[in-house]
This record gives sequence, structure tokens and C-alpha cells, in this order.
Amino acid sequence: MKKNMSEINTLKRKAHSLSGSAGCYLMKNKNNQVIYVGKAKNLKSRVSSYFNQSAKSPKTTILVSHIRDFDFVVTNSEAESLILENNLIKEHKPKYNIRMRDDKSYPYAKINGDTFARLEYLRRPKKKKGDKLFGPFPTGSNISEVLRTLTKVYQLRDCSKSEFNSRKEPCMLYQIKQCSAPCVGKISDGAYQQDLTKSLAFLSGRKQAKKNILEIEDLMLKAAEEEAFERAAYLRDQIKVLSDFLEQYSNQEVENLNAKSVDIMAFYPGDIEIDISIYQIRNGLLLGFKNFHFLKSDFTSEIEHEVLSLLSRYYQENTLSRPDNFVTRDQSFQVLEELDLGIKVHKVTKKYEALYRMTLEHAGQLQEVRLKNEESVYIGLGRLKELLGLTERPKILECYDVAVWQGKSPTAAQIVFEEGKPDKKRYRHYKLQERPEGNNDFAMMQEVISRRIKYGDLPDVFIIDGGKAQVSVVRKVFEEFNINVPIAGIAKEKLLKGSSFKDTEVQKSDERLVIPGRSNPYILSKCPALMRILVQMRDEAHRFSRRLHHKVEKDRLLGKKS
Repeated sequence: MKKNMSEINTLKRKAHSLSGSAGCYLMKNKNNQVIYVGKAKNLKSRVSSYFNQSAKSPKTTILVSHIRDFDFVVTNSEAESLILENNLIKEHKPKYNIRMRDDKSYPYAKINGDTFARLEYLRRPKKKKGDKLFGPFPTGSNISEVLRTLTKVYQLRDCSKSEFNSRKEPCMLYQIKQCSAPCVGKISDGAYQQDLTKSLAFLSGRKQAKKNILEIEDLMLKAAEEEAFERAAYLRDQIKVLSDFLEQYSNQEVENLNAKSVDIMAFYPGDIEIDISIYQIRNGLLLGFKNFHFLKSDFTSEIEHEVLSLLSRYYQENTLSRPDNFVTRDQSFQVLEELDLGIKVHKVTKKYEALYRMTLEHAGQLQEVRLKNEESVYIGLGRLKELLGLTERPKILECYDVAVWQGKSPTAAQIVFEEGKPDKKRYRHYKLQERPEGNNDFAMMQEVISRRIKYGDLPDVFIIDGGKAQVSVVRKVFEEFNINVPIAGIAKEKLLKGSSFKDTEVQKSDERLVIPGRSNPYILSKCPALMRILVQMRDEAHRFSRRLHHKVEKDRLLGKKS
């Protein structure tokens, strides 16, 4: 999409009329949609740079080709512009903004404000009033087993609130001494709280936990003396679980760091991609690494400024991921202190030097391994761009699958991937019409795609689970609605030939991509990065569509209204 010189000059004049203040700018396309939001220390200088004749990154060139106008908001400081930028991106969801997608979560333990609270295992907790969180816990800490052990050893409640409130008699767990039955008043509030406090000592890393181990050992010996050998053996096994957990804690303490909560960040700009690694310490323990990678050509400004913008948005949106202290080499990150996030920024000193160097090396090594093994999502999406003859790398893909058995309870799934990763908030279920002729995958696919198109905001590419016939059906729907969105089908070679097969017998080389206008399907094993994305999408679509199908079919057989 090219703009004439008159349009460029108009935008350039408008940009030159801006002030040199800090602020945010919103780039808009011909439909007045916001397609990019940026922040700047100097609005006039930054916005003008888009429309001058100097060399630009491929992404910036494409972005500028779509810009028809822009808005701006002046702020008092760079910190204000970072906060405003995040709010504007959340509001408008611009196509050309990149973001840090955090797919890695760490386990937490939680107790709520109930009189007889229970220990809960959570991955992405949403803290409510009265809740108390413990964690996050390091990878491999086996915290789920530890919570089960603590619940049984201290005979804590392990049932839901509704079950707890409705029970009239103690359950089986009371009989085998794995619950004190607070539901029917077999233990007082005070005694229960004492047991709960003992269990929490293991989660908060208190020295009291070691004393509690000794108490459990006394119970084990007492059980043995009373010839309750099964009980003694059970306690022995639980003592091992808890002792191993405490030993792991003591062995993982990071030396010479007084701060309990620290993120150490380094980024590695390679020739093609940029990797950001964050070395995380929580409660004085090494939690692990988080890594984010992006195409270098997707950055529209200096790397340091773009990374700062990404991290500020990440910490604003991910409350539980915020550290008390943030360490990095670049001084520009000092502005994070001004965002009212409770983060104190430190430069790399001797105390942090070894950890910072490790973080930087980690970022570089991850990038090297990923590129050598063709595991980068950008390699895969770049290949899809070439195969479909697109001018831009596709960012948002949607995959569809229909589930039906003997014509009954047909359902479909919409799976959405952004930049090669699942975006589960945009997954959708569809309940479809039953057909008098029974199984009719083509008509059902036609129905779901027709319904999807009416919602608007279409993806960059539609992926269909199926071969040429399914792709042709979807193309006809597109023609009826007069839309032009790229489409491809993913199918196994044995399906394309019409023969039966078992999933366990299918090799990776059997995966094919069916592309309209191409005589032969593309063998996906030629591009492992693309195959990884599309196969994962197809498998997700299978799983998701069958989940609803099984529920609807169960309700139908039981005579329920779903």
C-alpha cells in the first residue's frame, strides 16, 4: 500500500508542528483504526522520523505505508508516557505493537479468609481480599505434593466450600486420620488454626518448620510403639517429602544478596532476533529464568527504548511478577522507579556482576540454540508468508475443527495463535446445527466460518483442519461474504489419499499444508518451525472442539439442557 508524496508531506508537516515534549502518539490507518501506539521523550523528533527519507526497518516501512493520520497526547514526563502507552495499547490493541507474552507461570500456595481455611495450589492466582499467598516456588520444588502432604499430616480441610457447608457427617478422610472434620465441629477453631500455622511454616521458610519435622517424627515413633505400623510408615514417607522440600530451599539460597525479591535483566541483540532474559530471585531463592524473543526488524525505535517500553508494560500488567528490586546495565531503566510499581532500580555492581553476566550469556545461548534448531516462531511465520504470497508476516492465525459423532451434538472450535503462541482468551466454542443427513463436516464447517465472519476483526490467516475439499468450502464462504483472507488446510498425507490410519502410526513427514492454487501440498517437515506451530494449533483445535462435544453429547444422553 503506497502513499503519494502529497500524503507523506502532509503527515511530515503535521509531525514538525508537534512540540518537543514527552508523550504518546497513535498511528491510524485509512479506516481510522489505531494500528500503532508509541511513546517518546520528544514527540516532534520521534514522530517526524517516520516520514523522513532515512533508511527504516522493514516493519517501520510497512507501518508507514498504512499510516493515514496520527493523534498525540502530551505528558509531563517519560514515566507518564510509559503508563499512558500501556493504557492506550490495552484499549486499542494495535496490530503493529509487540508485547511480552508470558507463557511461563510458577506455582503458588494460597489460603483464603475462611474460618477453616484450606491449602490451595495455583499457577496464576488472582488475590482477593482476605487471601494470603505463598510463593512463587522454584521450578521442580514439587509444591503440589508438599501441599497434599501438609493437608494430610495436619488433617486440614480439603473439600470445596459447598461440600464443607452441606456435610452432616464426617467423610472417609476423618476415619483414616487425614482430616480433623471441622465441617461437623470435631475440632475447635483455635486448634485448627494451630495446625494450619504449623503447615504454613513450611511455605514461608521459617526455622519453625524444622521443629515441626521433629514433632511429626515423634508421632511416627509413637505410632510404631502402638504397633500402628501402617500409620508409622505413612508418616515416615511424609517426613521425607517435607524434609526434601526444606533441604531444597536451603540449598537454593542465593549467596551475598540481602534483597529478597530481585529481577536481573539482560538483552542480547543478535543478527536476526533479540532475546530478553530475566533472572528471578524470590524470597532469597533462585526461581528461574524467563525469556522473551523478538525479531530485530520488528523494533521501530532504539533497542534500549523498545525493551524499556516492553518491560514497563509487562510489570504494569503482571502484578505477581513484579520484583522489589530490578538490576540491569542500562541507566535508562531508572525510569521504572517513577511508575509507582514499588520497584527500585539498581545498576550492575560487583554484588550483581556474576548474575548479570549469567543472564546475558543465557539470552545469547538460548537464541543460538533456537536458531540452529529452527525453533523460532518467526522462521515458521516467515515461511508461511512466502508460501501464501503475503506482503507481511502473518501475526494472528485462527484454526478451526468440527467434532461430531453419528450426526449428533456437533461442535466446533476456534483456536487463536498470536506470533506463534496460543492466545487462550480468544478461543471460542460453537454449538452447530444437527443435519438430517447425519455427519456433514463440510456443511458444519461452512456454518462455523459464516458465523465467525459476522463477528469481524478477522485474522491474518485462516487454518482449517482438513484437505482440499474443506479448504474449498471455506473459500466459497469467503466469496459469498466478499472477503479476501488467506486460507490453508493442514492434513496428514494418509488422509489426503483417503486411507485409514492410526494416530500412533503417523510420522511427522505425513503432515501437509494444503494451499489454494498450489498443485501439490507443502510438506511441513521441510520447515520444522512452521510445522510446530500448525500441528500445535490443529491438536489444540481437536482437543477444544471435543471438550464441548463430549459435554453436549453427555447432556443429550442424560436429557439435560446444555
